[in-house]
Amino acid sequence: MLPSRLWLTGSQTNTAGQTVPLLTSDADVKVDLGSINPEVPTGNSHNSNNTNAVNNKVGNGEPKKPPPQASARKEKSVLQAKLTRLAIQIGYGGTAIAVATVLILIIKFCVKEFAINKNEWTSDKTANYIEHFVKHFIIGVTVLVVAVPEGLPLAVTLSLAYSVRKMMDDNNLVRHLDACETMGNATAICSDKTGTLTTNRMTVVQSYIGGVHYKQVPNFETLAANFRELIVWGIAINSGYTSRIQLSDDGGLPAQLGNKTECALLGFVLDMKQSYESVRQEVTEEHLTKVYTFNSVRKSMSTVIPTNKGYRLFTKGASEIVLKKCTHILDCKGQVLPFSPEDQDKIVKTVIEPMASDGLRTICLAYKDFVKGESEGVNDVTFSEEPDWEEEGDIVKGLTCLLVVGIEDPVRPEVPNAIKKCQRAGICVRMVTGDNVNTARSIATKCGILDPNEDFLVIDGKEFNKRILDEDGEVSQELFDKVWPKLRVLARSSPQDKYVLVKGIIDSKMSTAREVVAVTGDGTNDGPALKKADVGFAMGISGTDVAKEASDIILTDDNFTSIVKAVMWGRNVYDSIAKFLQFQLTVNVVAVLVAFLGACIIDDSPLRAIQMLWVNLIMDTLASLALATELPSEELLERKPYGRTKALISRTMTKNIIGHAIYQLTVIFCLLFLGPQFFDIDSGIGGDIHSPPTQHFTIIFNTFVMMTLCNEVNARKIHGQRNILEGLQRNPVFIVIWIGTFIAQIVLVQVGGSVFYTKGLTLEQWFWCIFLGIGDLIWGQLVTTVPTSAIPKNVCRRLRGRHEEDEEVDHDIMMEEEDVGGRRGQILWVRGLTRLQQQIRVVNAFQMDLDTSHLDSYDKRSRPSLISLQSLQAKSGVSKKPMLASSPEVEESRSSPWLGHQDSIPYADE
Repeated sequence: MLPSRLWLTGSQTNTAGQTVPLLTSDADVKVDLGSINPEVPTGNSHNSNNTNAVNNKVGNGEPKKPPPQASARKEKSVLQAKLTRLAIQIGYGGTAIAVATVLILIIKFCVKEFAINKNEWTSDKTANYIEHFVKHFIIGVTVLVVAVPEGLPLAVTLSLAYSVRKMMDDNNLVRHLDACETMGNATAICSDKTGTLTTNRMTVVQSYIGGVHYKQVPNFETLAANFRELIVWGIAINSGYTSRIQLSDDGGLPAQLGNKTECALLGFVLDMKQSYESVRQEVTEEHLTKVYTFNSVRKSMSTVIPTNKGYRLFTKGASEIVLKKCTHILDCKGQVLPFSPEDQDKIVKTVIEPMASDGLRTICLAYKDFVKGESEGVNDVTFSEEPDWEEEGDIVKGLTCLLVVGIEDPVRPEVPNAIKKCQRAGICVRMVTGDNVNTARSIATKCGILDPNEDFLVIDGKEFNKRILDEDGEVSQELFDKVWPKLRVLARSSPQDKYVLVKGIIDSKMSTAREVVAVTGDGTNDGPALKKADVGFAMGISGTDVAKEASDIILTDDNFTSIVKAVMWGRNVYDSIAKFLQFQLTVNVVAVLVAFLGACIIDDSPLRAIQMLWVNLIMDTLASLALATELPSEELLERKPYGRTKALISRTMTKNIIGHAIYQLTVIFCLLFLGPQFFDIDSGIGGDIHSPPTQHFTIIFNTFVMMTLCNEVNARKIHGQRNILEGLQRNPVFIVIWIGTFIAQIVLVQVGGSVFYTKGLTLEQWFWCIFLGIGDLIWGQLVTTVPTSAIPKNVCRRLRGRHEEDEEVDHDIMMEEEDVGGRRGQILWVRGLTRLQQQIRVVNAFQMDLDTSHLDSYDKRSRPSLISLQSLQAKSGVSKKPMLASSPEVEESRSSPWLGHQDSIPYADE
């Protein structure tokens, strides 16, 4: 029987003898990942009285070694690695052609002038000769300028900045810009269950009390007298005091504040018409003798309170774990009965497993009395001296089982469809949860993660470690590769298991394209997994500050469907860059070959330097704006991910580049040699260096620009689609830029004069220029008809460059190891590409609501792209709540068993 009064134990002190506050919140404190003490869990209202005296063991009983230190810098993103190689290759090719063009022009001029015409270099001709050499040099420099993709960083920046701003509307707060495009290449998503796949609104729907299995809330008055008080007191006291139920003023569903599992238990008390607040008023936090907070290892929480005869221990946690610590159980009359292992197995099979099969989380509540002096009950423990509360193993055993409850956390209605989209998109979704295997299997089936037609694997953390650890207790990649391809659900897992899973999949080389892994997390201990993953998603509502700092993207609604939207935006960024490259490389090939072949054939370039600079402006800046602002569509989820090693320039894109280049070169050289006769105009070939502009070369220039503008429309599709106008109305930026460029070209041709080396054209000549430009659209349909298999694979393989081992070479390491003399050009190109890190600060223009007072808690890398979550929550009316760690949810865990090393989880740019 519970006492009406309690013995006060005085104020609580820490190990140093200092008085500490009982209620703390990590919401107002910056948390340093490297300073977390692995011996002290964090995050609930009983924090000052807790202990974590548990051994860090894994399935086979061997001590689990800490994971290796997380990389101090994340590897280059997939797109960064590919763009770096491509820029270097284009730079080398452009430089070679530019030098060759200058040499050919100079050599041909010298041979013709001095060898054939027998002229001598005299002082009065020096200025004329130097003027010719300067003209040739300018043509070479122009070829180099056109060839070099200096607009590439701008295109990447614009696409990322535009996407990041739009992703805010889809509940994705991007902290690291490169994570946006990396998500588009994701091949695997390791997702938490609670709050991400489910609604995180928990309620008790079944209970087992005194040998009776209730499928609805039991009548409190029909329960035995000692049952009543034990249940109410055990739930009210052995929960975080910040967890509470707040009734709605408008008659709606009551708000669950704090830990959702504890709120479900408190709601169970309210459903039985009882009050937990009155118990808490009588037993305040200062009266608690000892609290063993929940963590991922013990998977339970225990609280010790004083009584008039000694002490009472309340325990709640994972049902199968707490039941093993019970030696007695109460029957329907409230009498204490022995509880043998056979009885435990019977309850597991008849109660717990059926509940878990219904997708319910099962929680067991138990208690234990410590009596000073003589024992009154068969389950009492007597003591003469104060028990050693630090010996948790001796304290939390020999318990008496009170009840088992089944807690329902419904699957979000939109999640099954979102997971189907991921599966169609070639992304494998895996659930990593702390619930038992049966519960996890049921939820995974409802979500659509498990397909009955597939050979899948559902295991718990203990079995997982048995399968992947070798004889020395080390993780074997060979053994791991036998498990992860079929693994769909990892139940009863710890944050360390999640880290091992993520790292193993990333390091695996079973698939030729290599896996790109995204992972979700909300707890402090999820930090290593979030840092290791290619893209880490933290929960904006339920996530801790540590998880948010370790993440790349914050889900402001904690919803899995927001991850699917992130995949769409990531693929859209990747495709936008690919569209720009297809367009740019086509113009590059045509402009460079026209200048080069012109130098070889007619000793001059049909396209003047100023004209090629205008084309370069169209190709770089304006095309970047037009093609980088495409909105994503569901069509992006109908193809497989690119992966780490697939060439950025696909075979389809190579076919388009070569096909359109052939058409444009054919038209230009036909106009060059046949144009004067067809239009009945004077030829511009062989003109003097100071000769005025001609309609001949103006037609060539104007036709080239018209073909370029039409090819910009073709470049909107890079996967062989025929309808190139589809979705055009959704991109007003493209339409405005295209029309503006066309009008500017008219003005430039008609009134450009000697500045742009143009001469006004007639209406008929304009008609032919436009007609030949539109011909590129028709030619594009013919190119689409050509099968992609006609393009040899080795054409794309040369663009791929070295294999994936070279993809992730750090810029700084490469600069230190390369020979300064031999690779200086490559280093300069890499440095030019890395200027993207500075240019992405343009995203600050989108951050009108940035609250600088919160930036101190984030690393330097995240500041350029961070939009204050507090500002967003203030707008949406979402308040930030302190995080708790007092309930049996692994997702809510806060301890860090492997974080013993000082710098085990460095910040992003450390």
